[in-house]
Amino acid sequence: MQNIENMPRPEIILVADTVAREKNIDKEDVFTAMEVAIQKAARSKYGFEHDIRATIDRKTGAINLSRYREIVNEISAEDEESQASKILLKDAKAYNKDAKVGEYIIDTLPPIDFGRIAAQTAKQVIMQKVRDAERNKQFEEYQEKVGTIVNGTVKRIEFGNVILDIGKAEAILRRDEIIPREKFKNGDRVRAYVLEVRRENKGPQIFLSRTCPEFMAKLFTQEVPEIYDGVVQIMGVARDPGSKAKLAVKANDMTIDAVGACVGLRGIRVQAVVTELQGEKIDIVPYSEDKAQYIVSALAPAEVTKVVLDEENGRIEVVVPQEQFSIAIGRRGQNVKLASQLLGSDIDVLTEEQEQERRSNENKVRSQRFIEALDIDEMIAHLLIAEGFTTVDEIAMVDLAELSAIEGFDEDVATELQSRAKAFVENRNAEFVKQSESLGIDEKLKTIQGLDQDMILTLANKGVKTLEDLADLAADELIEMLGENILSETEANNVIMSARTQAGWFE
Repeated sequence: MQNIENMPRPEIILVADTVAREKNIDKEDVFTAMEVAIQKAARSKYGFEHDIRATIDRKTGAINLSRYREIVNEISAEDEESQASKILLKDAKAYNKDAKVGEYIIDTLPPIDFGRIAAQTAKQVIMQKVRDAERNKQFEEYQEKVGTIVNGTVKRIEFGNVILDIGKAEAILRRDEIIPREKFKNGDRVRAYVLEVRRENKGPQIFLSRTCPEFMAKLFTQEVPEIYDGVVQIMGVARDPGSKAKLAVKANDMTIDAVGACVGLRGIRVQAVVTELQGEKIDIVPYSEDKAQYIVSALAPAEVTKVVLDEENGRIEVVVPQEQFSIAIGRRGQNVKLASQLLGSDIDVLTEEQEQERRSNENKVRSQRFIEALDIDEMIAHLLIAEGFTTVDEIAMVDLAELSAIEGFDEDVATELQSRAKAFVENRNAEFVKQSESLGIDEKLKTIQGLDQDMILTLANKGVKTLEDLADLAADELIEMLGENILSETEANNVIMSARTQAGWFE
């Protein structure tokens, strides 16, 4: 095959059309592959150190071959490649008096004869580029399907992972993404959620899941027209795959029962999803903007008597009657775990007796602190606790009128109390500064939210004096160091995470 410069080559256009149609790829990708192949063949003839470029006329098929030389101020004598692909500015002026550094001198090359080896090389390059284009197209096609459900047929099973034929590609359903006790054999039809698509040399790797919460949400979207149309909205999904799940829904139209729409007539809609999920029990709960009400719904079928929200620490405390405790917790803690996932917060479940006992213990500790710090009797301490005061600092900072308004107090009593509180805080702060210097406590440790001065001193006496020391602890170690009932597990985790962030563990 001889390449004659600027001569129309209709067979080139025909080949590009045929390959693009057969491989279902863009014709431009085929032309680009041909140009790369011709460039490679030309470089093998003229030398690989030359910057040789080929272009194919998209209308006529004519092939043009050119050598590019970059205009530079100087060329390294040792670098053969630079000498071949570059030209000095003074020499370039002979070609073009307006030449500038950074531009190119372009020389048209004569036609070349494609020998057998060159032709074979060109063919390999073209086929490789065509395969690359096919893989790119396949990647883009399946990348768009991430977040959707696909149907496939089991092709083979490798080490517990199921390989599915999903049409133009294979997809992997890893064994940890398969519902427990679920078994497949060759030829089985399977529905799964497209979790991720990765670009790899051998083609796109498509990863599926049947255990992720999104799979269940998409199944409900397919089964419930109101969800598909946006009339009913899925607000949260929590799953223990193959066992139990909770789905929170709300209606954007007040005339529609969101839960009823998902259940369907005689349970037909929810049953279709349950069957697909191998009998997984599904609780459908109504979503509420009122977080306390939402918590009550999420813990169903347990009856809740009280909800205490700690927004600052992301902690929820729920009180239930003694006979409802096991129902609220669920088998192996499943019910409270799913409710926690649904809400995105840890839920502590207490019986009424446990809650009463804990409150009593907390009040005893606070009462004792007030008695010691302010030199008051037990009755005044209880009055302060009843009014919601939890620390001496609060008494020192509160408006005097608020203290005077407490039943049994007058302005003189309130003034004396606040005076004692301010004196205590001042002395305590001075003592804290003194002990900090003595113990060598890092100043940054004092900025961690959730730790007061007493906690910092306790930790310092046990060897935790810097951010790094605190960041190295686990939650249970921190709780043990500070003592019982000082921090909850959630609060301890928040303190440690704050230390790790400030210590630069995370970007």
